[in-house]
Amino acid sequence: MNIVKNGSLLLSVCCVVSCARPSGAEGYMTRGYSVRGQSYQPLSVEQALHYSEVGEASWYNESKFFGLIRGNTSLGEKVQPWHLIAAHKTLPLPCLVRVTNLENGKSVKVRVNDRGPFIAARIIDLSPRAAGQIGIKEQGLARVKVEVLSVGDGAYKRKPRRGF
Repeated sequence: MNIVKNGSLLLSVCCVVSCARPSGAEGYMTRGYSVRGQSYQPLSVEQALHYSEVGEASWYNESKFFGLIRGNTSLGEKVQPWHLIAAHKTLPLPCLVRVTNLENGKSVKVRVNDRGPFIAARIIDLSPRAAGQIGIKEQGLARVKVEVLSVGDGAYKRKPRRGF
């Protein structure tokens, strides 16, 4: 989706990935996509329900991207800096994850509703509020553990089965 403001063309990165809501009978966004010549294939819902990864987290403020008042996520949702949301390259959208800062033990639950970060070695981008809650806003980056708590919303929400 292109945004035209005062005659100049601005391109929203989140909309280059996709502005579509989840489609299909399952109601999850799991179709593949490409960014900057790199192709990504999101995990299936079953794979995501058992996802856990340790890596580097960063934070972003999509609400001020290119001077716009607020941006949109890959699901087409409005972004505000106080939302507890995140971006991930391969988890189905939407999903709920726990992000734990391994340096201080603080954790936050965030709703993954966007794609990114598209920088090598980073596994998740957090909203400013989420980054502040786990103590990475000032330093910008931190080593974290990301664990999926559920995939989907409402009637489509699925949680991992425990005890097997």
